[in-house]
Amino acid sequence: MHVTVKLFATFRDGRFKVEEWDLPDESRVLNILQTLGIKTEEVAICLVNGRNVNEQHVLKDGDTLALFPPVGGG
Repeated sequence: MHVTVKLFATFRDGRFKVEEWDLPDESRVLNILQTLGIKTEEVAICLVNGRNVNEQHVLKDGDTLALFPPVGGG
């Protein structure tokens, strides 16, 4: 299956902004986090096709996953 992975803020450091990934069927968000070396507790917002999901969400062909770390500012 084909999934678009988008990383934001500090998750891009040493990684990428947007990539297209081919994954086995029934892959979960957690599988992508593990591959990227991102711990679940480091993710503030996890969206699939614009909807908030958790790391156990099963991805489908054509999905877009967006990962955001906690962001401070003022």
